[in-house]
Amino acid sequence: MCGTCGCDGAVPATGSDGGSVPDPGPGLRETVEVERDVLARNDALAAANRDWLAERAIRAVNVMSAPGSGKTTLLAATVGALAGEVPLAVVEGDQAGSLDADRLREAGCRTVQVNTGSGCHLDADMVARALRELDPPRGAVVFVENVGNLVCPALFDLGQWERVVLASTTEGEDKPLKYPQMFRAADVVVLTKLDLVPYLDFDTDHFARHLRRVNPDATLLPVSALSGTGLGQWLDRLRPGPGSSVPGSGGSEPGVSEPGVSLSS
Repeated sequence: MCGTCGCDGAVPATGSDGGSVPDPGPGLRETVEVERDVLARNDALAAANRDWLAERAIRAVNVMSAPGSGKTTLLAATVGALAGEVPLAVVEGDQAGSLDADRLREAGCRTVQVNTGSGCHLDADMVARALRELDPPRGAVVFVENVGNLVCPALFDLGQWERVVLASTTEGEDKPLKYPQMFRAADVVVLTKLDLVPYLDFDTDHFARHLRRVNPDATLLPVSALSGTGLGQWLDRLRPGPGSSVPGSGGSEPGVSEPGVSLSS
């Protein structure tokens, strides 16, 4: 997948006992340093994005999940429910194609497609250039629908106001324990496809306990985008109000570096 974030297996973080690994040698040390440089550069661009968004009172929501968890379905339902109430826009991340972006445009949402090729996540530079093309109005909510992946997107700050992780009931109760870094990074966890629980061996209480072990501070929102169950709580987080203030200020341009990713609106 991606050498910059270590998901190719080249950069071990801990030993089998959870402790530090022995010195891997010069070659791997260089790889680790490159990874650190990439993440540090990304963090600087993310800070510029955050300032640019804050100046415009725009809330960017980084939406992450495994493939098929229901990100686009949730966003399409959100667009329909908040039409005329909150300006919404989407940065749509996929390795290839524009099926999800087309679906959201049909729902009436301004969308910019970012195709990452072999990349397994969006980064702050990609989002910066997408924001310039998207040009969202002041006070908008911009959803960044990240590439479907429960590993690498957790490492990359995009300058977002909030990180939202989706997990569907069809994926099983153990996902927070299997992918702790992703769920630990979440401000909100949306448990999707709640309407399928009667047909599955899935216990929502067990899922909640697993999540609390990893991240006791995350807000858990069980939702069915199809039936509408629980959707009100999700929508209320996005409406203007005391709970939706945007942190940060300053800056004038989203952080942008060299080209190299396909953008199409």
